[in-house]
Amino acid sequence: MSAAPIYLDHQATTPLDERVLQEMLPFLTSEYGNPSSPHAYGRTAARAVRTARRRVADLVGARNEREIVFTSGATEADHLAVVGAALAVRPRGGHLVTTTIEHKAVLAACRRLVDHHGYTLTRVGVDRYGRVHPADIAEALTPRTVLVSVMHANNEIGTLQRLAAVADLTAPRGIVLHTDAAQSAGHGLLDVTELGVDLASLSAHKLHGPKGVGALYVRGGLRLTAQQTGGGQEHGLRAGTPDVPGIVGFGAAAHLITTDAVPPPSRVRALRDRLQRRLLAAIPGATVNGHPHLRLPGNLSLTLPGTEAADLLDRLPDIAASTGSACATGSAEPSHVLTAIGLSRERARATLRLGLGRTTTDADVHRAAELIARTARALSPTPAGAA
Repeated sequence: MSAAPIYLDHQATTPLDERVLQEMLPFLTSEYGNPSSPHAYGRTAARAVRTARRRVADLVGARNEREIVFTSGATEADHLAVVGAALAVRPRGGHLVTTTIEHKAVLAACRRLVDHHGYTLTRVGVDRYGRVHPADIAEALTPRTVLVSVMHANNEIGTLQRLAAVADLTAPRGIVLHTDAAQSAGHGLLDVTELGVDLASLSAHKLHGPKGVGALYVRGGLRLTAQQTGGGQEHGLRAGTPDVPGIVGFGAAAHLITTDAVPPPSRVRALRDRLQRRLLAAIPGATVNGHPHLRLPGNLSLTLPGTEAADLLDRLPDIAASTGSACATGSAEPSHVLTAIGLSRERARATLRLGLGRTTTDADVHRAAELIARTARALSPTPAGAA
């Protein structure tokens, strides 16, 4: 039986931690109560949801567990944050600010406000490292700006943004600041109080929890317009019977991070740096995208001139990686993130996203470097720079 492919796509999703699964199992079998029910089964489920809410609050530095609203994932959290916050303050204005490298969930939510509710939108550009400059955000603000959305860590190039500096601009003006933090929370990089954000979107499956569950941090006192109405669950912001097993799993995954029960980000960063050094040395003309230092510890976005990244992956069945965001799989268009940082369409299509994580080993890095370098050289016989 052949070995499983080396998994290098941790920005797309992470494997479920066995300890997380063990905490979920009772709520998939014997503890099946609805947390809204008044009897013993319901009370057990409700206690489990409260524990998970507290654990997720601890993960992101929230002051109160009631600031956590569970959702079906970061996409729904992005929609609730952007649309819900903007509609709640509509009388004050109708202008939105975001960046050119946001996740498509945020861009789609902004577009919905523009197309259906008459809002205007400014998309602020980034530098070649994928960082938005706070001065450019300041220039984009108007007296009618009601919301700014800047992702904390980019899902393709890993670049971290200076959110605290953006918050220094928005808070005095009473502008709501949202961040998509799905990528950064799993590395213990997100503290909503330190960063000064009002809203933060999270996803369990990016931090070794289950798929299909996420959360939105909502700063205490901030009003949102609910997007899913009905029974009034999740403080009236997200109606529907909660996914108790998924929420328990999210809480368990968060607890592993806050109690240091998982390898530190420094270990993942060291493996990433080793893989980066080997590939840059072995592949003529290869370049790294994203900030040299201020990026996710496991992210490596690598442009390999003269290749088509999709063809490269087709020839690497022993490597599980991506050409960009998993949300854009099958698109013929190059990544909007890569073109936003200045890559040509050809170089964007020659870019590979390698995502290392806590399950990556030294042997994985050694073998992956060997396979990728050998295959890339075979596909690109042209001299460096010919692309």
